[in-house]
Amino acid sequence: MILLAVLLLGLVASWLAFGNHGFVYVYKKDKERQAYEEKIRQLKETNQKLMNEIDRLRNDKEYIEETARKELNMVRDGEVIYRFAKDRNNKASSSKADEPQREN
Repeated sequence: MILLAVLLLGLVASWLAFGNHGFVYVYKKDKERQAYEEKIRQLKETNQKLMNEIDRLRNDKEYIEETARKELNMVRDGEVIYRFAKDRNNKASSSKADEPQREN
């Protein structure tokens, strides 16, 4: 009788743990839900940053100018842009190539 009760209890416990909607299934779904909540939180944060940028682009003239300078390489009238070579070796070799050739 006790053996039958233990066997029955073992079957019920295994069904609760590994059945279609058992504890393992619930655990996996909870992990999946947590991952989705984290993704939603990240998307909300990104969305808020974009909304702030939209607001600044609509209302902040200095931000518009800063953005135009960075992304579109725009300059004000009368400004002079100086560009420097990043690598000295490239500049030295290019300056020699730019020198006029002397004829003998």
